[in-house]
Amino acid sequence: MLIDFHTHAFPDGLAERALASLSRDIASPPLTDGTVSGLLSAMDAWGVDRAVICNIAAKPGQTENVNTFAIETARAHPGRLSPLGSVHPAYPDPEAELKRIRAAGLRGIKIHPDYMGVTIDDPAFDRIFDLCADLGIFIVTHAGFDVYSPNRVYASPDRILRRLERSPKTPLVAAHYGANMMWDESEEKLAGRDLFIDASLGDFCRLDPRQAARILEKHDPDRILFGSDCPWASSADTFRYVDALPLSDDRKEKLCHLNAERLLGLDGKSGEAGSC
Repeated sequence: MLIDFHTHAFPDGLAERALASLSRDIASPPLTDGTVSGLLSAMDAWGVDRAVICNIAAKPGQTENVNTFAIETARAHPGRLSPLGSVHPAYPDPEAELKRIRAAGLRGIKIHPDYMGVTIDDPAFDRIFDLCADLGIFIVTHAGFDVYSPNRVYASPDRILRRLERSPKTPLVAAHYGANMMWDESEEKLAGRDLFIDASLGDFCRLDPRQAARILEKHDPDRILFGSDCPWASSADTFRYVDALPLSDDRKEKLCHLNAERLLGLDGKSGEAGSC
């Protein structure tokens, strides 16, 4: 069983433009056409049983449309896809949107502080984090460096630690081994702390496998998640990278699906355990 906790897909009418914009500063071309059907085809080719789609409301006015897309996608593909909602910190009624997506069965939201233009430790995020804690919604955040804002890191390890202090009751997933391309700080400051981390972009961004293993070994085995960041990285390549790490079978199984099943509220019966 393999659950990819970090993928992206867009409405058919927006996918081409979205990929063109997001891929502008990335040397490698996207591996899908950015559509839901393209993601499903890649999942079939790469041996992925379920994928979490990390939708992002980069502007306040995108919030409702992003969440509608997430809800409709979840309803259309309940056995394969678990889309996340998103709420921009400047959206005027976050409570209504969070209640809407939770009522529709979505378990989490994605934020991208760089795209949203607000650092993760900014008080502007407090209301969203508090509401998510009350509603039982987890939050996935981009963490570390991003080519979109190369001169400022909106979710550095120190900022993430301050957010944990401000919002200790909200389940938080820090992507890219805790902080993309800031792995020394992540290993020192975030590994072992009270948050989830996803193992995305390690192979793609040339994280030394020895350091990847140290981060995953130091962290709580119940708080690690497999992720690729498809369409920019392949789930199959990411799996080969992770599977080659000197981790116990138990830790790898938690990484590949058991922890994701718990966060997503799945019963664990949709695939064969032990196939990681």
